[in-house]
Amino acid sequence: MITAVVQFKLTAGTSLDDATAIFQSTAPRYRGMAGLLRKYYLFDPETGTGGGCYLFETRAAAEAVFNDDWRALIKDKYGAEPGIQYFETPVVVDNVSDQIVGGANVAAE
Repeated sequence: MITAVVQFKLTAGTSLDDATAIFQSTAPRYRGMAGLLRKYYLFDPETGTGGGCYLFETRAAAEAVFNDDWRALIKDKYGAEPGIQYFETPVVVDNVSDQIVGGANVAAE
């Protein structure tokens, strides 16, 4: 699995309510997306930073999403180029489903 952390600057003065409304408007495009397991929208009001934390099945799936069209969409929507960091994600603890995923794929006890 691959975790991708995306960050970009938001327009000065963006509030949590503003960010939430913008993020809700883009959320449907990620439902059912091939290779995407989860997406968390991120907002830091102190720095005016927005972004997302994505969990993908593979790096290829992540790179297929973060193509030139997607980068143009982010720049158009938020007015800034996105920065992307990729991380190998060998193990995930999911307390909602009470599972540990990855490694030996053992369920939590």
